[in-house]
Amino acid sequence: MRTFAVLGISCWSGFLLMALELMSGRILAPTFGSSIYVWGAVITVFMLALSIGYLIGGRMSMSEPRIAVLCGLHLLSGLLVLPILFFELPVLDGIFEYTQDPRLGSLLSSVILFFLPAAVCGTVAPYAVRLLVKDSQAAGFYAGLQYFFSTAFSAAGTLLTSFYFVLILEVDQILMLLIGVTVFMALSAFLISRKSTP
Repeated sequence: MRTFAVLGISCWSGFLLMALELMSGRILAPTFGSSIYVWGAVITVFMLALSIGYLIGGRMSMSEPRIAVLCGLHLLSGLLVLPILFFELPVLDGIFEYTQDPRLGSLLSSVILFFLPAAVCGTVAPYAVRLLVKDSQAAGFYAGLQYFFSTAFSAAGTLLTSFYFVLILEVDQILMLLIGVTVFMALSAFLISRKSTP
């Protein structure tokens, strides 16, 4: 049950990350367009945020990793999406007044709106691997298992968001759905792990 809870969080974290990355393009488009500059800025910010998140998550996993901490990180990643709902327009308008350059404008907007939730998502993967590893000789297997499921659900998040969610839901509704499922997954994984603990 503990392994199931950890993998469940890893799966949804991957889904959340890619869905948020796709939605970030939709959020920036009305102000800065959807050119290659905008997507270049979005991808750059998400990659940098992930790299920092990986470092932080790996460092955190070195001292007595606990599933409660993993659930807390996952919960935080979802809650950090919430400010986007309230501040996206003021942030975009303020940056547009500062610069109309789609390169600088989209880069600054992406950092302010998306860096923190993406970085916290990045902490989940290395922390989850550490929780899964029970034997150092099987570390490679568990790392591969975790990244397999995480990447598979990242692909699912990309496909479902781009092919379906954007056709039936507004941007804010999709963000609220992502937040709601993330909170539910974090709390469910925590409760499952508690019940399976002797």
